[in-house]
Amino acid sequence: MQSFREELLNVQPQICIERAVIVTKVYRENQDQPLALKRALMLKSVLEQMSIFIEPQTLLAGNQASSNRSAPIFPEYAMSWVIEELDSFAHRDGDVFHISEENKGKLREIAPFWEHNTLLDRGLAAFPPHSKLFYDLGIIKSEGNITSGDAHCAVDYQGLLRFGLKEYARRAQEKLNSLDLTDYRNIHKSYFYRAVLIVVEAVRAFAGRYASLAAQLAEREEATARRKELSEMARILQKVPYEPAGSFREAVQGLWLVHLVLQIESNGHSLSYGRMDQYLNPYYEADLKSGVVTEAGACELLCNLWLKTYTINKIRSWSHTQFSAGSPLYQNVTVAGQTAEGRDATNGMSRLILRSVAQCHLTQPNLTVRYHSGLSDSFLGECIEVVRCGFGMPAFNNDEIIIPSFLEKGVKREDAYNYSAIGCVETAVPGKWGYRCTGMSFLNFPKSLLIAMNDGVDPNSGIKLCEGVGHFRDFTGFDQVLACWEKVIREMCRQCVIIDATCDMVLEQDTADILCSALTDDCLERGLNMKEGGAVYDFISDLQVGIANLADSLAALKKVVFEDRAVTPAELWTALAANFEGEQNERIRALLQAAPKYGNDDDYVDRLVVDAYQVYIDEMKKYHNTRYGRGPIGGVYYAGTSSISANVPQGAGTLATPDGRKAGEALAEGCSPSHAADRCGPTAVFKSVSKLPTKEITGGVLLNQKVTPQLLEKEENRRKLILLLRTFFNRLHGYHVQFNVVSRETLLDAQQHPEKHRDLIVRVAGYSAFFNVLSRKTQDDIIARTEQTL
Repeated sequence: MQSFREELLNVQPQICIERAVIVTKVYRENQDQPLALKRALMLKSVLEQMSIFIEPQTLLAGNQASSNRSAPIFPEYAMSWVIEELDSFAHRDGDVFHISEENKGKLREIAPFWEHNTLLDRGLAAFPPHSKLFYDLGIIKSEGNITSGDAHCAVDYQGLLRFGLKEYARRAQEKLNSLDLTDYRNIHKSYFYRAVLIVVEAVRAFAGRYASLAAQLAEREEATARRKELSEMARILQKVPYEPAGSFREAVQGLWLVHLVLQIESNGHSLSYGRMDQYLNPYYEADLKSGVVTEAGACELLCNLWLKTYTINKIRSWSHTQFSAGSPLYQNVTVAGQTAEGRDATNGMSRLILRSVAQCHLTQPNLTVRYHSGLSDSFLGECIEVVRCGFGMPAFNNDEIIIPSFLEKGVKREDAYNYSAIGCVETAVPGKWGYRCTGMSFLNFPKSLLIAMNDGVDPNSGIKLCEGVGHFRDFTGFDQVLACWEKVIREMCRQCVIIDATCDMVLEQDTADILCSALTDDCLERGLNMKEGGAVYDFISDLQVGIANLADSLAALKKVVFEDRAVTPAELWTALAANFEGEQNERIRALLQAAPKYGNDDDYVDRLVVDAYQVYIDEMKKYHNTRYGRGPIGGVYYAGTSSISANVPQGAGTLATPDGRKAGEALAEGCSPSHAADRCGPTAVFKSVSKLPTKEITGGVLLNQKVTPQLLEKEENRRKLILLLRTFFNRLHGYHVQFNVVSRETLLDAQQHPEKHRDLIVRVAGYSAFFNVLSRKTQDDIIARTEQTL
């Protein structure tokens, strides 16, 4: 495993063009086919023709591209940026990819077919003109919606392992046979069922390709042990994932191959494994009892899985990359939590997953522990030991707030208790949730405040976006600030919904992910894919960026301008427009920076952001997504703060703000305090964050904390951290927290001497990334975060 890991870390990520060439041919030859069938034929052709290989160190078969860590191109989603950026992939400031001149030429050859013929092209053309202004000006960013496919979900892996794909094919055939085609709606359903049958056979044949390859390698293998491994691999791949898994190794292989195919099918991300400890533990315990596997052998197999998971890669446009720095795939694994009866669900597999992820020390998978009040100190202690390893995992999500939030929204009890983390900190029910539980559009809160203060005019461009209540220069009281915020943020929320609906409408018309839908209830029952409303539940969230900057800005305006009268509204606006340059403006900035700051358990500022955020939440409740009323429970919005690395590019496009932040500087990430603003320790941070309307921010309340490795060397401090977690989750009802365990000195040295820190992993937002692959701006953002003490 160490050999395999070293090999993967030494890889220079490449661009793989195989999928792009195959897909272009299939789309060109099947333009007359219904969408579902065209997508099924596309996947079938890719799985038949793509390169396959089996690494000499691995016990699992399955590769996404022609070489490990290479990123496929998905031309049906977007092609224009690919061609525009071809010559700059290797020269990026972070997330670098390489491509040969020959492959550049092949991509340029197929590009004309995709002109005005991709999801991105159709999405941008479909935006209502006024709404597109918000997108073009960077106030509402949704590029990921129209350049990415299904994900932000976990399929029914438990059902897959129990029944095999053949059961899904049987159900599809049974449904197809029973359709009355005189009803035109059933004709549409017939395409879906026929597509499912094609895809299931394609996956079965794909596994068969690996089975044949493993058998061939076994015949040539001289080492007895390896020959035995390859022969067993061949046997297993002839069985799974088409047939039910009958052993732990069969379960892991079947799980991996389907997880892989889902990411070959679609340009999605945040495709997660769900509650893996719950559905794998029965296979593990049975094999352990019968002597088929040892604990060490099972751990090795899991390490295989994590290394294979890390081989998956994705390239995004540079503009989108800045929102997802570090090439994250957000493939989340959830452990612990509770059973449907409310009992502690921790088991042997929970601990083995925890231990094996720590041993691999990679950015994938993204590991989440479900906390509840009955979680034992011993298991929490093991979690803290993994935190000490310094790769930003595990993150902790809180059953005590998430389960009640789901129950209030109509999720059945047994499903609410079975939730898992999806991607970063977002949560959903595996195998029953719609295609995107979050990650719709990103709304820049601080920029929205500046527009509100500027009478609805974007200060950057001078474009009038909406009606305001006047200009801040003329305000005489803080109540006018709140009034202008309420007026503008309600319109911003409305525009987010319009942009989301446009993206989803285009996605529904132009793409369908058949395998993902087949493995999500109740798509087969309804004959609808996930984008059409096939899932049992369909709740989504937009993401709000710069929560702390909004809090600190409102507090500074209230105190400095309208209470202390130290600065007039006109003087402050002039200082903002000048980016605080000049002696007088620097004096004003110092006053703003001295105002109360979010993250210090100060009700003066905390209540301001709670009330301001509530306006957005109340407005959001008026709207529905495009699946509303078409079958799923829900179809409504909730809030979310999982802003990934969007705080950096959205800050780059935002002028100076009333909290004293200068133009272009990064915004605060997630719901974490602004850099160096939290001066009263982690308890105060937890108390400030807990005042947010957490039950209504079901899309995730992302909190990052940073501590030094030396701090957790003492057993006393590790015990303190456990007590702090229990207080945050039990008493304060916090949603989530995760830790960066790295010193500022180490990060600065890594910037200067990256060759000495190849293994340095940091928590960026709701995911981890190797520090050296991040852009300089993202690195600086992480370095500037407050180091907490206990």
